[in-house]
Amino acid sequence: MRFYKNTLIFISAFLLVSCWPSSIGFRDSGSMPEEWKSFSVEMIENNAPNCPLSYGPVLTEILKDAIQNNTRLTLNTDDEGEVILTGRISEYNVAPIAIQANDDATQNRLTIRIQFEMIISSPEKQNVKFSSTRFADFDSNVNLASVESQLIDDINEQVSQDVINKLLSNW
Repeated sequence: MRFYKNTLIFISAFLLVSCWPSSIGFRDSGSMPEEWKSFSVEMIENNAPNCPLSYGPVLTEILKDAIQNNTRLTLNTDDEGEVILTGRISEYNVAPIAIQANDDATQNRLTIRIQFEMIISSPEKQNVKFSSTRFADFDSNVNLASVESQLIDDINEQVSQDVINKLLSNW
């Protein structure tokens, strides 16, 4: 009986040691090329009617902060770097949704579309174009002006996550 117990302990210890990771680290290597050290974000253009004039500059700063805080890239203020992000706001629209029988909407939807271009200079030069379309819903009995800043904050968080996901993906 003792032989089986010792054998079981030996096999368990062997399996545990053989499955142990060879290294543990908290550095984000992701799938970004090692050549990428810095990035820059050009001012996001506002080409959408009805869009607040300050939205482009605000979104630009949010994207800079999000990339710095969630990747290993550092901000290059000279509009240079291995990754340059440009973009333009192409849609800023409020439309009714959830129409009831009497043709009244119970909710409205704010939709924002931003078209991005990522200009990559190393390891090989390439341009990656993508767009991010995000929306937020609000009650139709609420004035847009009273909830617009909260809706924009929610959408900005999703858009910045889209950009980070694109940076960390394998194209």
